[in-house]
Amino acid sequence: MGTCTSKPPKRNPYAPQDQTPNDQPDPTKTPKSPRTPLPNPKHSPFFPFYTPSPAYLFKKSASRDSSAENSTPTPLRIFKKPFAPPSPAKHIRAVLRRRGQGKKKKSAIPEEGEDDSEDAAGVELDKRFGFSKEFTSRLEVGEEVGRGHFGYTCSARFKKGDRKGQQVAVKVIPKTKMTTAIAVEDVRREVKLLRALKGHSNLVQFYDAFEDFDNVYIVMELCEGGELLDRILSRGGKYSEDDAKAVLVQILSVVAFCHLQGVVHRDLKPENFLYTSKDENSHLKVIDFGLSDFVRPDERLNDIVGSAYYVAPEVLHRSYSTEADVWSIGVIAYILLCGSRPFWARSESGIFRAVLKADPGFDEAPWPSLSPEAKDFVKRLLNKDPRKRMTAAQALSHPWIRNHNSAKVPLDILIFRLMKQYMRSSSLRKAALRALSKTLTVDELHYLKEQFALLEPNKNGSLTLENFRGALTKNATDAMKDSRIPDFLSSLNALQYRRMDFEEFCAAGLSVHQLEALDRWEQHARCAYELFEKDGNRAIVIEELASELGLGPALPVHAVLNDWIRHTDGKLSFHGFVKLLHGISSRTVAKVT
Repeated sequence: MGTCTSKPPKRNPYAPQDQTPNDQPDPTKTPKSPRTPLPNPKHSPFFPFYTPSPAYLFKKSASRDSSAENSTPTPLRIFKKPFAPPSPAKHIRAVLRRRGQGKKKKSAIPEEGEDDSEDAAGVELDKRFGFSKEFTSRLEVGEEVGRGHFGYTCSARFKKGDRKGQQVAVKVIPKTKMTTAIAVEDVRREVKLLRALKGHSNLVQFYDAFEDFDNVYIVMELCEGGELLDRILSRGGKYSEDDAKAVLVQILSVVAFCHLQGVVHRDLKPENFLYTSKDENSHLKVIDFGLSDFVRPDERLNDIVGSAYYVAPEVLHRSYSTEADVWSIGVIAYILLCGSRPFWARSESGIFRAVLKADPGFDEAPWPSLSPEAKDFVKRLLNKDPRKRMTAAQALSHPWIRNHNSAKVPLDILIFRLMKQYMRSSSLRKAALRALSKTLTVDELHYLKEQFALLEPNKNGSLTLENFRGALTKNATDAMKDSRIPDFLSSLNALQYRRMDFEEFCAAGLSVHQLEALDRWEQHARCAYELFEKDGNRAIVIEELASELGLGPALPVHAVLNDWIRHTDGKLSFHGFVKLLHGISSRTVAKVT
């Protein structure tokens, strides 16, 4: 929701241009994704630093007049209008209807002269945040350094206290711009996130938040090195592989940190990463948490937010989690390495169709001259199936990037999700996963070894529940309380009474869906099945298999399971083995009942 920048506003070359009727894309055709160069450096875009949630702008667009001043919302921060089929506009409208049905809190004691804006239900908004009112006594405001549709950023200096004389950036958000309860909540949540997320060198530092009758003031670290986008443009849009690694290691590290805390950013793009100084080797800082939110490990979000070129397919389908951020990093990686966008069209609806249907191109220069590892890295970030996409922590252990001198694999929240699934699995499925884990290559085991070490196993090389609890506590910030991640440990309670060695940890921590995305998946599965035939496969009747999977005696379900068993000897077939690796979902049951 905000950048701390010292540059004047610039025009936005990323914004889709107006089209004539002949330019309209054909919605019946799958769009192509031509490699389009990034804008010329002298036309670097400036994106306004504050935007409330897209729902706010959708609601407002329905009632505002056609004046030039109000007709164009902040470009690319939101999906601002209904799209031609097959765009997701109908889903956006459904979300807005649901969000509009919630009751809004009315101001108990309106202050004299308070803005009388009302929400959609006609209830007066309470724009008091409870922040300190000592802004003018604590800080001396300098010149304005940026202006957007909903506020402006200025430099400032602390006048007293421990930070006396320190230069900072202040984001000023006028309360008159907060015309809905959603807009007010966006500001409140951003400050809450900035307060909670601390302790990572690539996070913009938050100092304090103030308010008065007219404005909210968010005081943060002043980053004077400019946007990552500007540096990309200054290089003509192309980085060497080593230079791209240096950028991506920092991005992946801070995003993995946020995901472990249960925070999804939802608007990752080069404009939202700032350098602390003009120095070539200065640190990158992620900014703009205005669209961010807390997310529990098993929760799916449905708000369609983000920036068009970087939005993940599952966001457009309104069911996503932290994996959506990794897709955005994949788009950034693609741009760094070849200087063009992986998905492009002349309109926002065209971009969304490309994201949903088209595949990024890897045949044109410079891709043939880049290493196979770099290509594989980007492809695994841009997998349209979020279950098959690498996490940020896994990306740091990828062969292309892990040998970079600053690459350090952090604790991955995915391990806790997979561990929960494993602990709830049947004994037959656990045996199948153990067989599959024995087929992993050295590269695939690297990530699991790093995660096992981060859990600090006991002297005998095993893990208990206390190891998982201790690892979370060691890496926790206040954000974990809101995302309820510590509550996730209750699903691992069985480890209170036994230990888990590295071999079993590999079986519990591998992702079958991610292995399926690899070219060698068939080889993995066949080798694992051979091991399972020797050690774990046994004759099993359908009723026993249904019981193992926790299914009831419904006949349609048994008809499906009948395909899993060989009729010759009553043992699991290869088809049944692969299905067992995935487990059986409620969606599968619903299809046959």
